[in-house]
Amino acid sequence: MWKKIKPYALSVLLALAVGGLSAWITGDNMDIYSQINKPALAPPGILFPIVWGILYVLMGISAACVYVKRQTDPVAAERGLRTYLLSLAVNLLWSPVFFRGRAFLTALLLLVLLWVLILRTVMLYRKVSPAAAYLQLPYLAWVTFAGYLNLSIWVLN
Repeated sequence: MWKKIKPYALSVLLALAVGGLSAWITGDNMDIYSQINKPALAPPGILFPIVWGILYVLMGISAACVYVKRQTDPVAAERGLRTYLLSLAVNLLWSPVFFRGRAFLTALLLLVLLWVLILRTVMLYRKVSPAAAYLQLPYLAWVTFAGYLNLSIWVLN
């Protein structure tokens, strides 16, 4: 039983650890969200950790699906998982750059890079496991929305 669950558990833990590390590095600087000018569609700050928690779980499950089915297309699986790991690294950087560094334009550029990496991950995962690709779509949608927020905040501030 553990052998079947292990890739999923480890993959979800990795994604959640990246989110936790990003939050830890950001520290108490997230209070800037309540102090800056925001666009009309900006959600309340309490929503972000909830959404990100769900997304990290979906991302982890998705990566584990590809890992488990990697023999379907070993090249696409390896490239997809490497792209995903790179996207996790970019994801890790965004919060500290935005909240701690208050570098809104740099954060926006990171989001554009992240969006491209997620899209590439989806395309590569699709060759291995369509379900894994679909599990990445909420992440892509949220990062698209985050791009709108980041761009608006940069313009408004």
